[in-house]
Amino acid sequence: MLINTDVVTWINPIYAVATQKYCWDMERIGEVSVSEYEKLGMDADRLLRMLKKMILIRRFEERVERLFFEGKLIGPSHLYLGQEAIAVGVAEALDEEDLMVSTYRGHGHALARGVPAKAVMAELFGKATGTCKGLGGSMHAAISRSHNIPVATAIVGSGIPIAAGMALALKQLKQNRVVAVFFGDGAANTGAFGEGLNLTAIWKLPAIFICENNQYAEFTSLKRTFAGDSIARRAEGYGIKALQVDGNDVAAVFKAVKEAAETARKNKEPMFIECITYRMKGHGVYDTAWYRPKEEVEAWLRRDPIQGLILKMRSKGIIDDSRLSEIEDSVRMEIDDAVSFAENSPVLGFDEMFRLVYV
Repeated sequence: MLINTDVVTWINPIYAVATQKYCWDMERIGEVSVSEYEKLGMDADRLLRMLKKMILIRRFEERVERLFFEGKLIGPSHLYLGQEAIAVGVAEALDEEDLMVSTYRGHGHALARGVPAKAVMAELFGKATGTCKGLGGSMHAAISRSHNIPVATAIVGSGIPIAAGMALALKQLKQNRVVAVFFGDGAANTGAFGEGLNLTAIWKLPAIFICENNQYAEFTSLKRTFAGDSIARRAEGYGIKALQVDGNDVAAVFKAVKEAAETARKNKEPMFIECITYRMKGHGVYDTAWYRPKEEVEAWLRRDPIQGLILKMRSKGIIDDSRLSEIEDSVRMEIDDAVSFAENSPVLGFDEMFRLVYV
């Protein structure tokens, strides 16, 4: 086995267990040590910003879950709890003008990119002040043209060929931008996955594929649905350079996406990043996740991406209990304001509906 020792600093035991069936003759990025942070451009200000974003996503999703249980929200909603390091790592590594294609589990993508919590929450409430004027709901709430998230699609894997089309447009327009597309491990078994990767490889398009491998395709374990030694390996089959990353370490994700963006931008060719992670709750707010082994859940919960970052920031003297309390208070106020804003916003009038129909 060939391991690139330049990018592997230390592999957490749980991360190793989660990926033990994979053949590691491809580049992988395990948990990044704090000694690398400055070299990566992760100074104190950036780390504090990334931590606040991760906490915002966590507390936002916790509030959304509570609102559903209280009956104030209805319909499907797929929470991002446990995957915060991926959204924040990707958003921080990309340039503002780069594009992102989101999924039905997209609240975290939107908040990481800077979409106001008020707009996302209002969309969940079906209000006119939401990101889609209340017409998209949770599964399309990440859409924000002003933040370069033009698409959030609810169909598994469908964002992949859409991203390929966007990347083709960027190349034809000779724009020095890239498009990053999120999808889960279940999407790797769709036809859209193969078609999208094949086109971007043949046409050498500036796309970055972000596979959020949270080990479950809805209710079914990856072990029962996936043939092959890794999802990243499938990408290599199309001639696309692939990385596997500790998706619970925001620095590892940031490092991988930075490298991928530079490659895609310079060489006008795609890159593939498989982020190994775990969702803390079920597939959606309606799912108790009874099908997951208790020991597995407990092991992954010990690898909380937020607590992991806090520990590293403490070791560098960047954060203490007082500063952490300030961040938590600020986030709580932001979410309280978002809920109040959403509850008091109007529903889109029927006369406005006709202005949203195009011929």
